[in-house]
Amino acid sequence: MSSAAEQEAVAEERATGDGRPVAAANGARRRTPGVPVWPGAPTPLGARFRVGPDGVAGTNFALWAGGAEAVELCLFDGRGPDSKETRAPLTELTHEIWHGFVPGVMPGQRYGFRVHGRWDPWTGARWNPAKLLLDPYARAVDGDFRLPPEVYGHVRDWPQQQVADTVRDDRDSAPYVPKGVVVHDDAPDDEWTDDRRPKTPWADSVIYELHVRGFTKLHPGIPPELRGTYAGLAHPAAIEHLVKLGVTAVELLPVHQFAHEDHLLRRGLRNYWGYNSIGYFAPHAGYAASGTTGQQVGEFKDMVRALHAAGIEVILDVVYNHTAEAGELGPTLSLKGIDNRGYYRLQSDARRYADYTGCGNTLHVVQPQVLRLITDSLRYWVTEMGVDGFRFDLAAALARSMHDVDMLSPFLAVIAQDPVLRRVKLIAEPWDVGSGGYQVGAFPPLWTEWNDRYRNAVRDFWRHALPDVREMGYRLSGSSDLYAWGGRRPYASVNFVTAHDGFTLRDLVSYERKHNEANGEGNRDGTDDNRSWNGGAEGESEDERVRALRRRQLRNLLTTLLLSTGVPMLVAGDELGRTQRGNNNAYCQDNEIGWLDWSLLEDPCWRALFEMTSRLIALRHRHPVLRRRAFFSGRAHSADGLRDLAWFTARGAEMTERDWYAPAATLGMYLSGRDIPGRDERGAPIVDDSFLAVLHAGDRPVSFVLPGPPWAERYEVVVDTSREEQARPPGVTHRAGEEITVPARSVLLLKVG
Repeated sequence: MSSAAEQEAVAEERATGDGRPVAAANGARRRTPGVPVWPGAPTPLGARFRVGPDGVAGTNFALWAGGAEAVELCLFDGRGPDSKETRAPLTELTHEIWHGFVPGVMPGQRYGFRVHGRWDPWTGARWNPAKLLLDPYARAVDGDFRLPPEVYGHVRDWPQQQVADTVRDDRDSAPYVPKGVVVHDDAPDDEWTDDRRPKTPWADSVIYELHVRGFTKLHPGIPPELRGTYAGLAHPAAIEHLVKLGVTAVELLPVHQFAHEDHLLRRGLRNYWGYNSIGYFAPHAGYAASGTTGQQVGEFKDMVRALHAAGIEVILDVVYNHTAEAGELGPTLSLKGIDNRGYYRLQSDARRYADYTGCGNTLHVVQPQVLRLITDSLRYWVTEMGVDGFRFDLAAALARSMHDVDMLSPFLAVIAQDPVLRRVKLIAEPWDVGSGGYQVGAFPPLWTEWNDRYRNAVRDFWRHALPDVREMGYRLSGSSDLYAWGGRRPYASVNFVTAHDGFTLRDLVSYERKHNEANGEGNRDGTDDNRSWNGGAEGESEDERVRALRRRQLRNLLTTLLLSTGVPMLVAGDELGRTQRGNNNAYCQDNEIGWLDWSLLEDPCWRALFEMTSRLIALRHRHPVLRRRAFFSGRAHSADGLRDLAWFTARGAEMTERDWYAPAATLGMYLSGRDIPGRDERGAPIVDDSFLAVLHAGDRPVSFVLPGPPWAERYEVVVDTSREEQARPPGVTHRAGEEITVPARSVLLLKVG
């Protein structure tokens, strides 16, 4: 049956006794005439409150809807499902932007759009005016997303599943979807004149990935009414922990307004991580303590100010690769109903979506209006919300031109020339799930990248699974094999052992298999490639030998991370021994599994881990040789033959090519503090202490000969991970050439004298 004929048959089958489609009158009954709409302006997009030169206050509404036939502005006078809806047509059309100024519409007004056009899914056209649409530029969102059948543009329960998404649903979705909120962008308290952005250089950065809700939900020092919110993260008790730890930046899991997936709601779960964005300008309303009719904007800004005052930058994890509207069987919430073909990548069969994200859809970033949406959003969060940088989820999907990943793509080109965005911190998750999507090391200068090859190498080394030490050598010294091109620096590598996605650090040394049963997916979700080792028992153990070994492995992993060249990233709670009970995909666990358990600090063992982590970060801040701004050369810089980087075997001899290819559990790395590239604040050459790090992953102690002159005359032990107590350095000294015993599975850091 042809598309036109099929739709005609559907309309006849769903007609009421008087020949009208079912529920066609639902929206019509809600019309209220008489709203004055002046021509207004096509820019800026979204809803912008202003007072004109004639003293008339109101709001200008502007919506890009390229292929639409008509656009209606919908105003709501209440917050419940029975709130009165007033519709007003936007009749002005400039460069595909529908716009109008409505006098008397003030901040706090709730609104949405209805967009009219053809319903022809076979060509990618999915306009349906029965669906209330969220403004893509809404500065605030009020209400939560529910997903009853009325929210879908197609008839979700149509009996013929193979054509279900082609049958239009004419029921009104307004009672079931949240609304945009008009915000006073130019309010006096929005000025940033009193804010002092830390502007920490990349090489000096230590990133701390955290979830706004999970980090604060159980914190005993935060008032109960503020836990789980932006205000909770701004509270002195929360900031005190960050300052004591010594991190320079927090990387917040998504705070853009997001929605929950249908399959989670059906199981009584919710999207916890937030990688399901639907509003790229709106702080997620669920994290606001002060209210959701615009108050969340001010609360977010206050949080940023508080973190800045403590010297901590704010980096947002942003999800511009896909939206919460999923694929052809997903709901119609915003972009799908505004212009499906204009916003999403479609297959040659335009009824289907191109999916490079694994989430059902992919934003078509090559399209000018999509690129504008993303860059407008990024600039807004920098200039008006005060943030300092972004981590781009599945960034390879944003770098695709037609189909292939292209490092000259419009998205990367626009970022590189933008006077605002090129000055902030930019972190790529350099892969997506499409063909050719793995791009670690390929992003252009200006970008840093999550380095999963660092993660894999460090995990494998400490579980004694590397065939040789070549990979470990590259990762410890800044991954020059990946980043030493195009003027890139070692800080192009964001080093991490764990991230939100996967095991926590404690679970990494406690579980060899994922335990995701609580997710309700039969333990099929989450990766099976964990590269973990449980120390001899799966899960929590009462055996003190196993527990002590695991704590030592935690110290080894954290020490390795914080001594490596590049930018270290910690995950909130790893410094406290946080566990998710073996769940390596806790994206839907908005409960004690996903929240940080602050009572761990009351346990002396976990308190000691926190103190060790803090001391390692302080050591890193104190010594520029541990956070170099340029790659090591490996060449001698003085007459005595001393090089900036050297590698040693346990025999105390410099490693040969054969040594790099041989299986080994022990690696010595010498870092010279002489003539470090760059200048200090006074313009003088940077001179620092030199260090020898000895990493031993074997299960038995090993004898290690300390290199003699010119490398050193003596060595002082400053870190020994075999010791439970790490609050103070051991203070043990050794002569050069001395043979020392390195305990099983441990790291020694020795300062050269």
